[in-house]
Amino acid sequence: MLDISVKTFNQLSLEELYHLLQLRSEVFVVEQDCVYQDVDGKDQNALHVIGKKENTIIAYTRIFQPGDYFKEASIGRVVVSKKFRHLNYGHQLMVASIKAVESSFNTTEIKLSAQKYLEKFYNNLGFKTIGESYLEDGIPHIAMTKH
Repeated sequence: MLDISVKTFNQLSLEELYHLLQLRSEVFVVEQDCVYQDVDGKDQNALHVIGKKENTIIAYTRIFQPGDYFKEASIGRVVVSKKFRHLNYGHQLMVASIKAVESSFNTTEIKLSAQKYLEKFYNNLGFKTIGESYLEDGIPHIAMTKH
């Protein structure tokens, strides 16, 4: 099981901030070979869902209240360190993120922009595909919602 915490930007320690940005960069920029502006000025408005194993950040999402990113509440920057992906931590992280949206923002309506190859993963969490796939930062994505 992951040790999961939910924090505002100001509650993050400098070390936590460094390590979650490092994880995002490791996966989204280096592993997926995607050059984009990860540090986008939106982290300050997000709640950060952090998954740790032995006090090391290995999984992460950021969540937004309705209107901050999409009209609906949203979950983004979903990431699990490559060497831990086979351990079901992505599912644990998403369940915790959905619960955090529901309890923090008092809504069950959630939208995300998913990488297309993860569509079934999100379907299994109750998300439904809306619209056609599109390219975001050179990677096929699909919009998905959960009510």
